[in-house]
Amino acid sequence: MSSMSTRLRTQSTLFAYSGCSPDASRAEAFIAEDTARENVSQGISEPLEPETGWESPAESIQPSVPRDQFSIVEVLKNSNSFLPHVVLASTLLALIYPPSFTWFTNRYYAPALGFLMFAVGVNSSERDFLEAFKRPAAIFAGYIGQYIVKPLLGYFFGMMSVTMFSLPTSIGAGIMLVSCVSGAQLSNYATFLTDPSMAPLSIVMTSLSTATAVFVTPLLSLLLIGKRLPVDVKGMVSSILQIVVTPITAGLLLNRLNTRLCYVLPLICNAIRPLLPPLSVFVTALGVGAPLAINVDSIMSSFGLMILLLIIAFHLSAFVIGYFLPGFFFQKAPDVKALQRTLSFETGMQSSLLAPALANRFFQDPLVAVPPAISTVMMSLMGFSLVMVWARGRATGQ
Repeated sequence: MSSMSTRLRTQSTLFAYSGCSPDASRAEAFIAEDTARENVSQGISEPLEPETGWESPAESIQPSVPRDQFSIVEVLKNSNSFLPHVVLASTLLALIYPPSFTWFTNRYYAPALGFLMFAVGVNSSERDFLEAFKRPAAIFAGYIGQYIVKPLLGYFFGMMSVTMFSLPTSIGAGIMLVSCVSGAQLSNYATFLTDPSMAPLSIVMTSLSTATAVFVTPLLSLLLIGKRLPVDVKGMVSSILQIVVTPITAGLLLNRLNTRLCYVLPLICNAIRPLLPPLSVFVTALGVGAPLAINVDSIMSSFGLMILLLIIAFHLSAFVIGYFLPGFFFQKAPDVKALQRTLSFETGMQSSLLAPALANRFFQDPLVAVPPAISTVMMSLMGFSLVMVWARGRATGQ
């Protein structure tokens, strides 16, 4: 058998050089079969490796299986990518059928924001907040944007509404009131979706503006509107504790316990984490749709369209100035783009709870509450539109 194989190999070589490729192929196939028999007879168990590019018929007809298998957990974790579509859908639904959101009143708004802060805390660490406090210049820049840039814009557009568009004075006062209140917790969540590493810095900025609003907001309202508005100090501190401090601390604590006691809490943490993104998207949709549904009559009023345009111009100016000014002062910062986006959110968004509450409580004219109501809607829509644009830009490397 061995001598026959030798002769056949010699013949196949001669056939190959003489151009008889079909015979050569048959000869090589016969040789391979013969050699396999010899290996079996000699106790050699390794199979012969096929030539490069060889593919068995069985493999050629089998469908390819994707390496990334479908996972419901991955879908839940990536549900933040659906946020722009959900926000748009909630906006349309609130306009078409307001009762779908009118049940989500102000008493639910604070717990909803607290849940968003909890989600941020779970995905952060105390080291992130310590690093945020090491950037006093950035914190000060956010404070300037909140309490100097935005009030100046509010005064400008408030005066424009009265002098150029002949709207009632109460409308101008409402626009100015919007510019006097503290930052929005929604800006923290927007920053978290766009630049997660900057979320602690955003939280520090908003917490500082909220804590000092008990002194700054009455002073600004006196300067711009001519009326000193008393702000409940105890209620403001309680709001900070409920909406910011407690949920973030709980998230950080759960994150730390999951790290330290990895044999005790992994099941709980692994069950919670995939559910946070879709629940956060749902809560954000409620936070956008509810103010629109509740205030749809104000938006559709005789002054609604003009107020809407003025509020859009006000917030757009705040977002733009908040983005470009840090580019001049923090050019050498390694994360200057992320810092610009963070300060843009901080400057362009304000408390959606404080301005309407002050308008309804301290002004007899109901028209004063119309600009804050419209501002709550447009601030959310414009802010999360920027989230969509900037998050997509980061994903594509732009």
